[in-house]
Amino acid sequence: MLRAALAATALVCLASLPSARAAEAAPAQPTLEQRVADLEAYVNNSGRTPNVESKVAGPGPGHNAWMMTSSALVLFMTLPGLALFYGGLVRRKNVLSVLAQCLGIAGLVSVLWWIVGYSLVFAPGTPYLGGLKYAFLRGVTSAPNLDYGAWVSHNVFAMYQLMFAIITPALIVGAIAERIKFTSVLLFVTAWMFLVYFPLAHMVWGVDGLMNGSGNAAARIGAIDFAGGTVVHMSSGWSALILCLILGPRIGFGREMMQPHSTVLCMVGTGMLWVGWYGFNAGSALGADAIAANAFMTTTLATAVGSFTWGALEYITKKQASVLGFCSGAVAGLVVITPATGFVDATGSVIIGLFAGVVPFIFCVKLKKVFGYDDALDTFGVHAVGGTIGALLTGVFATASVNPNLASGNPAAKANGLADMVARGALWREQLMAVGLTLVLALVATAVIGFAIRATLGLRPTTEVERQGLDVTEHGEEGYVL
Repeated sequence: MLRAALAATALVCLASLPSARAAEAAPAQPTLEQRVADLEAYVNNSGRTPNVESKVAGPGPGHNAWMMTSSALVLFMTLPGLALFYGGLVRRKNVLSVLAQCLGIAGLVSVLWWIVGYSLVFAPGTPYLGGLKYAFLRGVTSAPNLDYGAWVSHNVFAMYQLMFAIITPALIVGAIAERIKFTSVLLFVTAWMFLVYFPLAHMVWGVDGLMNGSGNAAARIGAIDFAGGTVVHMSSGWSALILCLILGPRIGFGREMMQPHSTVLCMVGTGMLWVGWYGFNAGSALGADAIAANAFMTTTLATAVGSFTWGALEYITKKQASVLGFCSGAVAGLVVITPATGFVDATGSVIIGLFAGVVPFIFCVKLKKVFGYDDALDTFGVHAVGGTIGALLTGVFATASVNPNLASGNPAAKANGLADMVARGALWREQLMAVGLTLVLALVATAVIGFAIRATLGLRPTTEVERQGLDVTEHGEEGYVL
């Protein structure tokens, strides 16, 4: 009996060994204080409590909801916002060609993003380009990617950034409208994404990017770009200038009237862009937090001031303030505030809005006539010029009182010198270097791609096709059947 009892006891002990080891290997449960700290981090959209098993392991529902909303708003900027804005500005015979180009780019870039684009931008790699860790969106799940957002699903973050990747090359369409083949547009965008957008976006926003001053302790250029002044507007605007020069002017440019066929559509598109831009700028906070609230305010102020200033300048110089002028000023305000929106206060945004209303106005209304280039819908004057001055003004007006990521409390900003430069008012130097690098990359890559396509597939349709209009000849449709 004694032997039997000892044997049974031994079996029970042996059976309990795996569970005891499992219990020993399991992470310690968080204390009440640690759980409260985790909740506070969620409310403040700050980093999770390190080395503690979180009871909120997934995304924060509020921040996730805002980012899904912001993603939809940014897509709304392109489809239908930008499409209608550009569509209204071209002649009636080419309205569908602009819409088709926006739609085609949206589909093409989405596929490239899934295959490898997202990975090349946001996976760890080199300071110049990401790796292949997230190719085909492998591993991009609903769990947060702690490199970018502690409380936002990785797949939501990926889709949000996709909307930026879609609208950026679509902006180029404005400079080359009414005179480029649809197939050439798609081929150009494919090459341009790999040579310009993916590397530049990684350098500015990637976790180990060369110019990610607020997010990479080892950044060699301690610049900042909240929502895409260099990545989106400078890259597309300067590329648009080079491509429109390679293409040459539209037939009849300077001799025939080329008025917008529908200022009403232009106005509708402008309103959609303004609404969608809140997702573009406030969404770049990656959560519904205080920085997002500030971006919402500064976006509104700069846009309103830019629109009013452009209209006032028209009234002063021509005794008429046009709807097109108000629309152009609003878009210019949106462009110029974009890199600064999460870093400047209300007064800074108003000053930036004044610059947005004046400088692009001079380029679009005055200097374009002097130099004679055919930037059909003023992409260069608004986006290249606006994005450039926005990046530089960010270095002047950025303040840590608005965004604590610019202070020494942010380990990355402290390590790479960003916090010190902001405190000393010397950030504009880093911004100037970022502007220079963006210019070189956009200009050189666009020239190579443009000349290569012109020498092979060809960029322009025949003279007969261009005179007839691209809607019927390229797409077999008409925008208006009366």
